[in-house]
Amino acid sequence: MTKKNQIIPSLTNPFNHDAGVEFKVPGQVASKPGIYEDALRKGYDLIQRPHTAAGIKNIQRQHLKNRMTVWERIKVLTDKEPTILFQNWGPNLDGAGLVTAIIDIDGQDVALYGHDFTVRAGSMDATNGKKLAQLFELAGKRKIPLIGLNDSAGAYVPAGVGGLDGYAEAFTALRKISGVVPSIMCMFGFNAGGGSYLPRQGSFVIQPKNTFFGLTGAGVVKSVLGEDVTPDELGGPAVHSQSGVTDFVVEDEVSALEKVKEILRYIPGNNEKIASYQETSDPEDRKTWDIDILLKKAFNSPTGFNTPFDVSIMIQQMCDHGDFMEVQAGRARNTITAFARMGGNVVGFVANNSAVASGQIDIAAAYKNARFIRFCNLYNIPVVFMEDTTGFLPGSEQEAGGIVQAGRAMLDAIIDLRTPRFLVLIRNAFGGAYASYNNYPTGADLVIALPTTRAAVMGPAGVEFVYKDELRNIRGSVKAKTAKAVEDYTASGLAEDDAITAANQAVTEWVKSEETLLAQRYERELMNPNEALSLGSISQIVMPSDLRQVITKNMSFHLRHYQPGPLQNVQREFH
Repeated sequence: MTKKNQIIPSLTNPFNHDAGVEFKVPGQVASKPGIYEDALRKGYDLIQRPHTAAGIKNIQRQHLKNRMTVWERIKVLTDKEPTILFQNWGPNLDGAGLVTAIIDIDGQDVALYGHDFTVRAGSMDATNGKKLAQLFELAGKRKIPLIGLNDSAGAYVPAGVGGLDGYAEAFTALRKISGVVPSIMCMFGFNAGGGSYLPRQGSFVIQPKNTFFGLTGAGVVKSVLGEDVTPDELGGPAVHSQSGVTDFVVEDEVSALEKVKEILRYIPGNNEKIASYQETSDPEDRKTWDIDILLKKAFNSPTGFNTPFDVSIMIQQMCDHGDFMEVQAGRARNTITAFARMGGNVVGFVANNSAVASGQIDIAAAYKNARFIRFCNLYNIPVVFMEDTTGFLPGSEQEAGGIVQAGRAMLDAIIDLRTPRFLVLIRNAFGGAYASYNNYPTGADLVIALPTTRAAVMGPAGVEFVYKDELRNIRGSVKAKTAKAVEDYTASGLAEDDAITAANQAVTEWVKSEETLLAQRYERELMNPNEALSLGSISQIVMPSDLRQVITKNMSFHLRHYQPGPLQNVQREFH
């Protein structure tokens, strides 16, 4: 085919004979258009410009990258027409690369911004920064959530320092509404610099696969540090999901936008409300027999109380219809943070997961918990803590990484929590982990324990301190018992070498047996919920099959008497 006859793809329907827009009042006698009609036409063109100015080629380039345009993304979020704000297009395309709007998602007003990558790569200038700041201020003033559709090449270089000022203005405005209204950020395409900092100020970050965001791109890293690294290795979802920078990793853009709608169903629109109640057909008093089955299989196995199990199975059994949404699912699997509903009410779950590292709390788990708890505190979401941990993870690596500070961040978040908060003791609750994990002294409204609970100052190692005299006597008698056994075996006719071997073996078995008896005594006397129950540290023992009923009933009571509102207490120095 010759170039002259080459078919050029077009979005225009050749069979559509549109007469165009007529600027006249219905029923008016036709007249010759004048300057008034000309002004209307120019105004109409300005209104349509954000939708039409990209052109077919730029839209095609966006689609060839498996990326939607900003207008297509908005249509996935809502089938209603958006209310577009700040339709400014300067002579140098100032402000043109950013769309700001109010949209309706499932009957809820939401403030939205989205970079239009088809216009100057969605880059930021001073005008865009002002648009963002005005949108953020509007969201905070009208108490509506914020959604960011980030797809930007960063600051517009020809704009000079104005682009940086634009980002700074947006940073400041977004910080001011943090904790007032929740914000959900989607990362599309390739974002760097300010295009990474701004969305990470949001409550949640959603990142599809095959996307990048970071401080700098791979090219800059290569030129400055000489490090060969791919964008995915530098700032892809696998990296950010492990560090906690990304909260949700999804397959593609559509999945990201659907995740936005899912999150909105679990959170309130602002800090003066609680999340909406949703009628459920799942009975409040439904027995959680599957929890019984899980624990029976675990504890009656050869490894007994040391058997790990996935706590998410317990969470699933307790939730309405088994539905819950895990936050930061790819990070620190030794703890689970999730939103769910119980009896129609939204609750947050913070649960030690013994299936990974015995549920021990390390640096990543502590910060993961702290951030989730702080969000629940800000937005009036009650929290159910589920404890099954042998404690904080020890070791030089954790100490060097700041486990003390991370643990403090989690403890601070728990102490500051003002929403209804429950603690379920599943199995292990030892030492500092118990002392810092939402018990009555730290402010819990209800503490309950399963019969499988082992609450103590120390875990099994505590036998060395509690029964140190008995153990000293056992170990101190080894030499004498061995000598006596050698004597007895020799007298029975065994050769000396064989007698020594048999004696050592027999005494070793005796020591092991005696130590086992002491360990069993320790568990029987101290590693159980009895003392905690008698002291009032635990309110009641609950059977595993009754967990949903007990928690749901108590949660409903506390929520009936909880007055939602913004935080009124002193803000702490650390976060």
